[in-house]
Amino acid sequence: MEKIRMLIRKHYDILAYLFFGVLTTAVNYIVYLPCYNLMHFSAAVSNVIAWVVAVAFAYLTNKPFVFKSHDWSPGTVVPELTKFVTCRIGSGAMETAIIFLTVDLLHWNGNVMKLITSVLVVILNYVASKLVVFRK
Repeated sequence: MEKIRMLIRKHYDILAYLFFGVLTTAVNYIVYLPCYNLMHFSAAVSNVIAWVVAVAFAYLTNKPFVFKSHDWSPGTVVPELTKFVTCRIGSGAMETAIIFLTVDLLHWNGNVMKLITSVLVVILNYVASKLVVFRK
């Protein structure tokens, strides 16, 4: 049991990021799927709407729980949030471009392509958050 605790402590940031990454992805899907499948918005528009909600959720969870940044003063939040959103704009634009190309133009399955692009986005966002936004 102690070995498990040590492993968790050693890899906490990655495990926490994966946990909250799964939750953020779930939030993204909870917004994307009805927009795309029920409201029949284009895949790209559905993705942008889902992205906005997911980025807000991700910042509010990643800041305290993943990267242990507990200073909520404007002097800390404004630059941190600016870097966070800027990094996410890059991965969100890449994801939206892939979705637009493969789903809206090539008519591939929007649900499948959303899943595939989500994996790439999670990896890119972790690296950007670790190296740029919440670096110590």
